[in-house]
Amino acid sequence: MTRDEVDQICAALPGAHLASHHDGGLDAWKVGGKMFACIGMAGDGVSVKCDDVDTAQFLIEIGAARKAKYFHRSWVRVPFEGKGPQEMTERIQSSYDLIRASLTKKVQATLPSR
Repeated sequence: MTRDEVDQICAALPGAHLASHHDGGLDAWKVGGKMFACIGMAGDGVSVKCDDVDTAQFLIEIGAARKAKYFHRSWVRVPFEGKGPQEMTERIQSSYDLIRASLTKKVQATLPSR
């Protein structure tokens, strides 16, 4: 996977937008003002939210992800290298769905249908 491919996956999600920091900081994909995917300065992977801490820990233990530095333990860093489009898409969509579901009903109502 490449950064461009990850950006394409994120951009295809309804209501998603990129909050890019051109100063070399984090690039965050957001829905309803809340981040669901983050690409840091290293540019070697994407951080995404998992259902819970146990899921995140499981993904780390099986080598599918790494600990996402500076994030809550329910977030993991999925490296670009060695990931196919289906696996990456599933991780990003799952994070998006979790974040979207956590938005208020009022904010959810303003978003395009999923």
